[in-house]
Amino acid sequence: MTYLENISSGIRRFPWLDGTKFLLLSGLLVFTLFRGSEKLGYYWQWYRVPRYLFTMEDGHFIAGPLFQGLAVTLHITAISLVLATLIGLTAAFLRLSRSFLGNLIARGYLESIRNTPLLVQLFFIYFVVAPVFDISRFTSAVLALSLFEGAYASEIFRAGIVSIHRGQWEAAYSLGLSMPQTYRHIILPQATRRILPPLASQAISLIKDSALVSTIAIYDLSMQGQSIIAETYLVFEIWFLVAAIYLVLTVSLSLLINLLERRLRVAG
Repeated sequence: MTYLENISSGIRRFPWLDGTKFLLLSGLLVFTLFRGSEKLGYYWQWYRVPRYLFTMEDGHFIAGPLFQGLAVTLHITAISLVLATLIGLTAAFLRLSRSFLGNLIARGYLESIRNTPLLVQLFFIYFVVAPVFDISRFTSAVLALSLFEGAYASEIFRAGIVSIHRGQWEAAYSLGLSMPQTYRHIILPQATRRILPPLASQAISLIKDSALVSTIAIYDLSMQGQSIIAETYLVFEIWFLVAAIYLVLTVSLSLLINLLERRLRVAG
């Protein structure tokens, strides 16, 4: 057994060790937080927070501002994730094609998107493009996030496709498969196993990046948090709650992707 195998087996054998470290670190952070708040003279008022999540009236669940903002965040993220995947695949295919114009368009798109901040792109689409084409702020936010994340997804797709052994392409050609059939039945199924982890990281980044849409007055989770803070001055309570909601979203997505990755590994 190699050194790396010994390390990996030790990690599998003692999963409680990572859990213990996480709990200790969390306890240290909480202790530091409360000590700092005491010195600042800040008085915690967590009892006022639940009603901003939800209320119950006559046995009916009524979503509060934070859950309403969460619904908007999930809506934007879901649409942007689908569009980013389509844009990324298209750009990757153009980069891999023999078309000079296709390569030029894909390269220009990638370089312009990856070398400028997302916030600048969001403002450009909302203040410049949206008035010309009469686009709503929601559509502007989705378009900006899709283009931004699609540029990074494109390189992930391209790297996964290029990593497939040339023999797979030759086997597909010998069977008389067309290029679309080769991609659909041979290349992409194999590439998916390799690109799933980095794509999952990109999806998590999309969830976090979606908080920037609050800058154009979309009442997502972050904007709802800012609105509540402006009204109640519950600065720490609301921001920590918003951060916890984002954490639950990203961790849940990570666990889902890990489960899918294991199933694909078993199936392969």
